Amino acid sequence: MKNIKKYILLLLGLTFLVSCQEEDKNIGDLDAPTNLVVEAVIQGQDANNPYGDGTGVVNFKAHADNAISYKYAFSDGNTKNVPSGEFAYAFNTNGIIEYTVTVIAFGKGGVSTTTTMMLTVFSDFSDLEAVDFLTDGTSKEWYWSASEPGHLGVGPNSTDETQNYFGFWYQAAPWEKAASPDSSCLYDNVLTFSVENGQLKFVLDNGGKTFFNTAFEGVVGGSAGTDMCYDYDVSGLKNVTLSPSTSVVTMNANAATQTRGTLMNFSDNGFMGYYIGQSTYEILSLTRNRMVVRAIMGNDPGLAWYHTFTTTRPVQNPTTDYTNLVWSDEFNIDGAPDATKWGYDLGAGGWGNQEAQNYTNSATNSVVSNGNLVITAINSGGNYTSARLKSENKFEFTYGKVEVRAKLPVGGGTWPAIWMLGANYDQAGFTWPACGEIDIMEHKGNVPNVIHGTLHYPGNSGGNGNGNTTTITGASTDFHVYKTIWSPTSIQIFVDDVLFHSVPNSNAVPFNHDFFLILNVAMGGTFGGAIDPGFTQSSMEVDYVRVYQ
Repeated sequence: MKNIKKYILLLLGLTFLVSCQEEDKNIGDLDAPTNLVVEAVIQGQDANNPYGDGTGVVNFKAHADNAISYKYAFSDGNTKNVPSGEFAYAFNTNGIIEYTVTVIAFGKGGVSTTTTMMLTVFSDFSDLEAVDFLTDGTSKEWYWSASEPGHLGVGPNSTDETQNYFGFWYQAAPWEKAASPDSSCLYDNVLTFSVENGQLKFVLDNGGKTFFNTAFEGVVGGSAGTDMCYDYDVSGLKNVTLSPSTSVVTMNANAATQTRGTLMNFSDNGFMGYYIGQSTYEILSLTRNRMVVRAIMGNDPGLAWYHTFTTTRPVQNPTTDYTNLVWSDEFNIDGAPDATKWGYDLGAGGWGNQEAQNYTNSATNSVVSNGNLVITAINSGGNYTSARLKSENKFEFTYGKVEVRAKLPVGGGTWPAIWMLGANYDQAGFTWPACGEIDIMEHKGNVPNVIHGTLHYPGNSGGNGNGNTTTITGASTDFHVYKTIWSPTSIQIFVDDVLFHSVPNSNAVPFNHDFFLILNVAMGGTFGGAIDPGFTQSSMEVDYVRVYQ
């Protein structure tokens, strides 16, 4: 709907609050602001939509002579200090609601002038999934993703898709802000989101020390000229209202748009741990265990800060491996693969790879037997069948160590693979290769014992994947352990604990969100090559799959 602005100009009777005191020659007369005018523009208001377009957004603009700052107080319980007098507020109670808005203009010495207005606004905006992800339906704690490059970054507030928004100008290195005692408080933050009587709530626990951007250290009387921690109590429960965002944010020129389209607005000047004079954050991406937001610098509308959070409490200088077993399949029960852990991809053609097999869920192609998952490719008179198992929608995760002990099939044209695919592959704008792919192991039966490890992503897909190979002995006669260690800083690929490929990880590549596991045996195609005419059948046997975090 095209928004047609309708201005509400209010010049009301003013109450002047003037101190009775002599003139101070240093600061001049302490005169209350005069001629306070408040303009309110209800987004989308027109003759057919007298209360707006349903976003609940109202753009306010206040001006008064002799005013140096303004404060807005809303009858829904939220307040906002606005030095410029201009800002947008989203009323998020669904329905057509009448609100009272009180505007206070402050002059020198804190003297003030106040006016009140009534607004009737329509809202039907909601993002229930975001509330669920933030709280798990009740309450959930979030932390700075301190070990991740770019967990704190800065870039332009722009829609120029040629720029890398996630730290285009600056990306904090892992644990960068813990370099000295004066800046270590940021990573102690615990951000708790909860739901109380349908209202999204927020508490920032920072132990009484707040990490300030140098441009705002004057708020607490600081003058260090650098970002650092100050004693500043931010305790107290804040309301969080959600409202629509219309901005376009991209990770880089080759990546798809990544914005949820939702703003979080914190009451009473609440903020997410890093003080930049801002209480509104745009959610760029959100899963159950990772969140990326951006906020416009409070005194510089051309600059945006990017924050990355995780539900895992950060531990400085962690070991290079992961040791907590979080998911596994030991394949100890004979019969069909465990349906709580594995599903199937079904069909022919290999999704663009010109493969010869038809994937089935038949026991002849996939079965658990004698402690192993057995995936068998079969030639039936020139028609090939096989199986492709996946953990999609059953187990998806971000970061960890994956170990798969397996023995590979034999025969020209066989193409076994142990790999991972970005769980957002089926979302608009994130189709392959934008979703990311991590190939832990691929093997060509036509080139025995050469193991491939490859990453696919924009600019490095198909035959141009970012990969390497290693040669082992007995790939099809002995079991070997194929492993990846996937962290915020790198993706490493191993065979039998020998590293043979490593790729740096950062916000510039799509390896910082949930992935799922895939096990399959393909036949022929662009990678497997010519199929041996004498091939009858062969299997990949998997002893176990284990994921550690």
